Amino acid sequence: MKKNSFENILYSVGGVVILLIIIIAFNALTATVKQRFDFTKEKAYTLSAGTKAILAHLDTPVKIRFYYSSGDNESPDTIFFKTYAQHVSDLLQEYKQAGHGKIIVEQYDPKPDSDAEDSARLDGVEGQPLPTGEKLYLGLSVSQVDTKEAIPFLDPSRERLLEYDLSRAITRVTEPQKPIVGVMSPLPIFGKPANPMLVQMGQGGQGEPAWVFISELKSDFDVREIEMTTAKIDNDVKVLVVVDPKDISDTAQYAIDQFVLRGGKLIAFLDAVSIVDSRSQSMMGQMPGQGSSLDKLLKAWGIQFETSKVVADMNFKVKTMGPNNQPVDAPTFLALDTSGINTNDVATSEIHDIWYAMGGVFTGTPVAGLNETVLLKTTKDSQLVDGMMASFSSDNIMRDFKPSGTEYALALRLTGKFKTAFPDGQPKDKDSTNAAPAGNSLKESTDSPVVVLFGDADMMADQFCLRQQQTFLGTEVIPANGNLILAQNLVDQLGGDVNLITVRSRAAMDRPFTRIKALQAKAEEASQSKIKAFEATLQDAQEKINEMQKSKGEGQQKFILSPEQQVELEKLKKNEAEVNVQLKQEKKNLTREINALENTIKWSNIIAMPALVAISGIGLAIFKRKRTSAK
Repeated sequence: MKKNSFENILYSVGGVVILLIIIIAFNALTATVKQRFDFTKEKAYTLSAGTKAILAHLDTPVKIRFYYSSGDNESPDTIFFKTYAQHVSDLLQEYKQAGHGKIIVEQYDPKPDSDAEDSARLDGVEGQPLPTGEKLYLGLSVSQVDTKEAIPFLDPSRERLLEYDLSRAITRVTEPQKPIVGVMSPLPIFGKPANPMLVQMGQGGQGEPAWVFISELKSDFDVREIEMTTAKIDNDVKVLVVVDPKDISDTAQYAIDQFVLRGGKLIAFLDAVSIVDSRSQSMMGQMPGQGSSLDKLLKAWGIQFETSKVVADMNFKVKTMGPNNQPVDAPTFLALDTSGINTNDVATSEIHDIWYAMGGVFTGTPVAGLNETVLLKTTKDSQLVDGMMASFSSDNIMRDFKPSGTEYALALRLTGKFKTAFPDGQPKDKDSTNAAPAGNSLKESTDSPVVVLFGDADMMADQFCLRQQQTFLGTEVIPANGNLILAQNLVDQLGGDVNLITVRSRAAMDRPFTRIKALQAKAEEASQSKIKAFEATLQDAQEKINEMQKSKGEGQQKFILSPEQQVELEKLKKNEAEVNVQLKQEKKNLTREINALENTIKWSNIIAMPALVAISGIGLAIFKRKRTSAK
């Protein structure tokens, strides 16, 4: 018995020693091989094809100096940054490996009053004060020959944009010349200065910063503001962005027409109901204005855009805050998922969610010579509704909704041979402040112009594409959806480095709960018919009561209600009250079903994996016990 126990101990110790040797040998053999495995669906931790393409085109080495001050004292903050710094370091090694000798990575630890700290300052990397009083350096500089680009601080909140920031810095040092992007808009897209007089009188007048869309464009391009009354777009403008061109003059449309015919690249955000413009109009005591269009140009291209109609879509509707701070369905505020986004186009293939606020749609067929590519679209469960009515309430739209069976185009791209919308040359326009352009007007395109049209301009405003989040470094602004990314992709595609598109798009990757949304739509569809029937019954009862009350009012002068009429009136009132109760109950049931569905899926996700592990463990224990008993 003692001999068996000794043998068991000996075998156990021997097994542990052998296992230890195997582990050490495995680590020794694999230490020289750096291979990462990325099991995320979107391959978030693998270099994108765009980055690899950028690195493949390098003909001169690029040096990356990474600065991270590890510090002597450990606190929750420093541990957090240490983890993130390790992630940055790992990613830089991926760049080095993919660069095949063209990427040189140097890492420094800038201690106080050290040469490394002096080097960081010279490279433009800034130290950030921590609550402990220490200074944290976490940044890098990218250089090639005499060109240098710094990322002063690698903000952890931009982790999903880290690869994009790195790749963009590399493209900046390899191609220092920035393309020129012109921007035309009557909206305060470049910001608005404060009015000291109104501020002093307490009547507002505070200034507004430029939209983030503009500041992001300035990071990559030379952005030039162009007046809405211009008669000519400068020849050095490579891409022209037009946002909500409300009341645009014929002269300005002629300038855009000639720009396109010269081979220019145009991105135009039109709108059926501009919420941003409506709010500014309301503050001035005016009614919301009409939509915006490029009517002359669209007509010449064979495209139609109705500025009085916005689109509602039951599959993409979102919830907004109602009058009593209760969430209500807003079918004209759309949150598009991949079923409404062209996943085969390079600009949109990696975009997974787009917000579209009370926008219009494009119809018609492009004229001969032009090719159309739809980038965004509705589902067939959509309908065009009056824009003015939609801006006041969505209840009527929900109640009277009838699916059109049509997939409307929300954004499209035109390529091919363009012809002028002004065959008689430059129109006379009293609003023009510039001199008429010299030379004859172009009649058709001479190069390869591209036109991209959107039916919504609000989608680029900060409130519709960004959200704020609080961190211990303060308030951070991050993308709320793919709107900003899509616009940048298009500008890059038309005027910059197209390889950055696939890098940037990964940062906007989201995985919407499409299954939940489909189940919600199904539950709502089943309940909506009952609600409509109750509402119809209620409306019918109310009309009858009103008629009887009216006849009673007239009768007080001449007649008195008969006992039968009084009984009928009480009956109708009672019926109205019962229908009201049933209607409220049906709406509660609908809300309860949707909440139950969300809770079921949420708890299934939370419990599924622990349950699977527990069941596996129990199964393994039972199996071992049976084998032991059999011996």
